Amino acid sequence: MTPLPLIEEAIITQTKEELIDDLEMPVLEHIEFECGDNVVYPHHGAGKVLKKESRNMLGEKRVYLTIKILHNDMTVMVPSENAAIAGLRRVIDPKTVKKVLAVIQDDVSEMPKNWNRRFKHNRDKIKTGDIYELTEVVRNLAIREHEKGLSTGEKQMYTRAKKILSSELMYALDMDEEQAEEHLDGLLAKSAGVQA
Repeated sequence: MTPLPLIEEAIITQTKEELIDDLEMPVLEHIEFECGDNVVYPHHGAGKVLKKESRNMLGEKRVYLTIKILHNDMTVMVPSENAAIAGLRRVIDPKTVKKVLAVIQDDVSEMPKNWNRRFKHNRDKIKTGDIYELTEVVRNLAIREHEKGLSTGEKQMYTRAKKILSSELMYALDMDEEQAEEHLDGLLAKSAGVQA
């Protein structure tokens, strides 16, 4: 039997405090949400806070936010104290809308060529909840669809990501759902080089 190779021990040059600092998660900003606030829940899109109420769940009393996601007629409940961890944030402001529109008009960014890796890459970007990452995925998939076509999974991802983005633009631009979708489709068509 062949002996297993020896594994060299790594030499740790950092102090205990430096190691702990490296491992610590970034501190998430606590945002206080109120009834009527327009918010974005990363996996579902934009909605409105309908209720903020104390509830007893599993023997613990917590304050919960009830959020109505308009575009898919869903209602979600999020513990107020965990809102930042869940990625809940306010709908973008007019200054951010301009930056988002600039991302849509930008060129396609580098994506993996293999569709499995590309799918995972895009899914991970959407999961961040970051509006710019989401916009980049929507733009890239729109351009790819126009140039080469998309796999079935990518088409579903594109449709879902576009819904999430348009739901936020709906609130940010004070449009109804249909207007926001048409506006986004027009911007994506221009970005992909489709002639109207």
